[in-house]
Amino acid sequence: MTGERVRLDGEKATLLATLYGRALDARSPDPILGDTMAVRAVERIDHDFTQIGMDRRKARAVAFRARFLDGWAAEFLAGRPRAVVLHLGCGLDTRVWRLDPPPSVAWFDVDYPEVAGLRRRLFPGRPGLTTAGAQVTEPGWLDQVPTGRPVLVIAEGLVYYLDETGGRDLFRRIADRFPEGQFVFDALSRLGLRLQVLNSPVRKAGARMHWAVRGPRDLESIHPRLRCRDAISAVDLPGIDRQDVVVRATARLMRAVPGLRRAAVLYRLEF
Repeated sequence: MTGERVRLDGEKATLLATLYGRALDARSPDPILGDTMAVRAVERIDHDFTQIGMDRRKARAVAFRARFLDGWAAEFLAGRPRAVVLHLGCGLDTRVWRLDPPPSVAWFDVDYPEVAGLRRRLFPGRPGLTTAGAQVTEPGWLDQVPTGRPVLVIAEGLVYYLDETGGRDLFRRIADRFPEGQFVFDALSRLGLRLQVLNSPVRKAGARMHWAVRGPRDLESIHPRLRCRDAISAVDLPGIDRQDVVVRATARLMRAVPGLRRAAVLYRLEF
């Protein structure tokens, strides 16, 4: 059977690296995330994944980030069976199947039309799931989303690719539209953006990053209702200190230098 041929460039192409990272983790003897759907998706795509710059060490970092954000998302959904989830820049992530919310949760996977089409061909449908093909900063797609319910916005691997003005406008529109909710995502500081030249999957994809987040106050200034509940450095995620000697040494070095420690941060905002 002929596999799905993928023609993506720039930030869109980075979804292949994160997909492959989750597949490598699932194939490892001691998986962190255990995303077996990612393995099946990689097997169905006609692409040379060995050329995208993802290796087993980077794959574990991808899995750590995904698992941590999954935890925040599950915590939010546990007491809100009629929540709305906006999974922005979802790429080929299988988060809705990993978390398995009830059909009463209105889950929206949102990404560029060509990515949404690829998702529909690779993944099955499920009750409560809508796949929306749109650029996330364009306002029109939000019109199909029900309001008057709590909202969870998941934006893993997305924020730094947005234009800052467009990204802040997107956050503001969502905070205006819903009665309560949370944003969970990862972001980079100015130094973090500069260091991404060392990230081989980003470099090989020819992706460009734009939005540097200076810290919680920078995010809270987007909207008067927004409050930063958590800001956790990527090198402080649970389990990092149980990894191989190179990962442990790198994490210790980055923790010792404040600028490096805050280069990549996972945020949870609430309103």
